[in-house]
Amino acid sequence: MASYGKLPCPIEATTNCKDPACDGIVLVASSLDKLTGCLESYKTALHSQLKVDKSLGQSVSLIALPIDPPKALIFSPTGPVNRDYDDVRRFADAGGAGIQRAIQAGCQTPLLICAPDDVFPMTSLTALLGALQKLYVPFEIREDVPSKSQKVKKLLVWCADEASKGTIMKQAVAIESGRLVARDIGGSDPERMAAPKVANYMVELFKNSANVKVGVIADDSALLEAYPLFSAVNRCAKLVGRHQGRIIKLEYNGEGAVKTTLMLVGKGVTYDTGGADIKAGGVMAGMHRDKCGAATVAGFFQTLDILKPKNIRVVGTMAMVRNSVGVESYVSDEIITSRAGKRVRVGNTDAEGRMAMADCLCEMKEQAPSETNVHLFTIATLTGHAIRAMGPAYTIVLDNGPAQKESHAMTLQAAGDVMGDPFEISTLRREDYEFHKGKSEYEDILQANNLPSTATARGHQSPAAFLIMASGLDGHGIDSKVPLKYSHLDIAGSSGPFPGVPTGAPIPALTLKYLLS
Repeated sequence: MASYGKLPCPIEATTNCKDPACDGIVLVASSLDKLTGCLESYKTALHSQLKVDKSLGQSVSLIALPIDPPKALIFSPTGPVNRDYDDVRRFADAGGAGIQRAIQAGCQTPLLICAPDDVFPMTSLTALLGALQKLYVPFEIREDVPSKSQKVKKLLVWCADEASKGTIMKQAVAIESGRLVARDIGGSDPERMAAPKVANYMVELFKNSANVKVGVIADDSALLEAYPLFSAVNRCAKLVGRHQGRIIKLEYNGEGAVKTTLMLVGKGVTYDTGGADIKAGGVMAGMHRDKCGAATVAGFFQTLDILKPKNIRVVGTMAMVRNSVGVESYVSDEIITSRAGKRVRVGNTDAEGRMAMADCLCEMKEQAPSETNVHLFTIATLTGHAIRAMGPAYTIVLDNGPAQKESHAMTLQAAGDVMGDPFEISTLRREDYEFHKGKSEYEDILQANNLPSTATARGHQSPAAFLIMASGLDGHGIDSKVPLKYSHLDIAGSSGPFPGVPTGAPIPALTLKYLLS
């Protein structure tokens, strides 16, 4: 049976940069000049190599250290770092590339060394996270092919002193364990991580936790009553037992008086055919990754369970549903009344993510006024437009008025910059709300137009407005009696490439902002 929430391999910190337990050294640095102190001998070896290989420092290089027995020295340079446009991802990329080369070389206990560098504040941590990303083994492989469950036996990590050893390890273990859970759920195929099996995974993950509570709503009548928009998407899938939708609820309560409450809703579309508005032209492959928003919520709770931060309460909902096509598909032109009492006309069944989340967000909106310093979130691989607008590596954050008043997006972006988990800030405008206003007297809200988001002006902004309107959050703006902070995170770009392994974004940024500050 595959492990749940454990690191891709054991990791161990050491202050010995020549630890005899290693069988290879992966050295990350921005230049040879950064190799000082105990790293000086590696600098000498690399300078000797440079005499016969002028390409050293331009890409990953492997040389044999002249010791008995010989060991591989893998130099993975970041290259010159330009402060105008580079960021700490240079170190994450170098850490990952170096470990990948060590795996190819057959190393089983590599030692990762990130040379001290003051260009960014967390270079050692981000290099380690980059290495761990490459060491991840997909959940199905761990489960079905135990002989391939680890790529190395152990990863040793060099820390300059005892103090940094404790800090880096604590942060890395918590963040990576969370990202691993997010990758397990987000990256696994649509049958292995169909909604009922995601629920089973979550129950198994936290079955021994004293900090995280898990609840699962599976009864169809309960789903229909509490989550009518979600249930419209689920209407076709529920005819197949193994595809039936689930609402998974999570709760964490830290020790001490609550100072901050986070309420997170994640889009968990286990497979998106597009529904009746089917994805045609061979663009359906990869749609098992449409559950990465809910996977992020799951992973964040795993990080919470490890760090056990005080004075914070976190509530999560994973909206797990398959957007199937068949005789019971919901269709465009249907009018469905949301939990908030808003009449929603369906414009495109491929805009199912907002449908799955809106009632869950409404439920949290109902609970929020009784919470302390609450901030609501939706997290979703929601739009192709997010990638078209900002590129394939960035989370987009959109704040409502109360969140914008506190400059929330800017502080979250700053946390992401430190962690190599970058954000772009987008803004909700009046056009976004007007786009979703009902176009006739039949409906209050139009769910979507009949074009893909990539062909729609403001295609990633307006869905956030829909979520606000359909959930009734528009009654909790700056000028209301009960303002509620809300942010929408579109992770369509940052969740990772397909084919490929999900990144686990934006867990590092959320962790730094809310759990490590």
